[in-house]
Amino acid sequence: MSAPERAASAKAVDDIVLPFAVETLSTRGRLVRLGPAIDYLLERHAYPDRVSRLVAEAVTLAALLGSTLKLEGRFQLQTKTDGAVSMLLVDFDAPSNVRALARFDKARVARAAPGEDILGRGHLAFTVDPGGDMTRYQGVVALEGQGLEAAAHHYFERSEQIPTLVRLAVGETLAPQARAWRAGGLIVQYLPDAGPGRRADFHPGDAPEGTAPHTIEEDDAWNEAQALAATTEAHELIDPTLSGERLLYRLFNERGVRVFEPSALAAVCRCSAEGVDAMLRSFPPEEVKHMVGDDGVIGVTCEFCSTKRVFNPADYGV
Repeated sequence: MSAPERAASAKAVDDIVLPFAVETLSTRGRLVRLGPAIDYLLERHAYPDRVSRLVAEAVTLAALLGSTLKLEGRFQLQTKTDGAVSMLLVDFDAPSNVRALARFDKARVARAAPGEDILGRGHLAFTVDPGGDMTRYQGVVALEGQGLEAAAHHYFERSEQIPTLVRLAVGETLAPQARAWRAGGLIVQYLPDAGPGRRADFHPGDAPEGTAPHTIEEDDAWNEAQALAATTEAHELIDPTLSGERLLYRLFNERGVRVFEPSALAAVCRCSAEGVDAMLRSFPPEEVKHMVGDDGVIGVTCEFCSTKRVFNPADYGV
């Protein structure tokens, strides 16, 4: 099916990563659309709205970058800062599962003025575990009040040396009796040496402190691809009535865009009763005793999904 035909017939689909290529401009990219998955993830925590927006941006960015991994890979995005939101943590388990949490000072978030940066200064780290016998690696970029989208640009400029444009958007749909979170993201990369259909592998590196940003030689193809991608509006990335195929066609139809099979995204936590049980059994009984609550049981709540599990102290020698 041609790009125009796909764009005309496609229905809006949420919770996907949609790879694409604009081969005439030596450009590859991925589009992320998050609907029920991000709403479920955020509503489990009942964060303040401003914190929810940051978490949704972080999840979207993690999905854009982590989706290059193979079936066994794991990708983690983490911030540590001095802001009202002191930490964001997103785990992406390839090929589809994502979970996230935020740690924040509720009073500082409430006091923050509209438009004030609540993420603060610190660093943003990307950690990749490709799985199997492959080496685990990490990349770090400074956070200086510029936000996650700008930090991602700075990272690729300094460490990856791949011309890259990233767009992130978060919003809500409103109905008479309900509201729902949505998020979307776009990454576009100039890869003149990539073969048809190839997606760039994300391999965080970390240039030494003080290293000058990599200078990218101006290229007409990349300038055009970047200009076209930059016209993406935030509302287009989160519009539930606009399919990813139609959006990409709208951006790149004059140059011809190939859209590949999407992969699904889901809010799924790694936690399990078996895992918590194994953890409790690893402690000596005298330590487990201090974990018993006033109700006489051991209650363990997962920070990622807010699931609470209850265990009998007698099972652990208490």
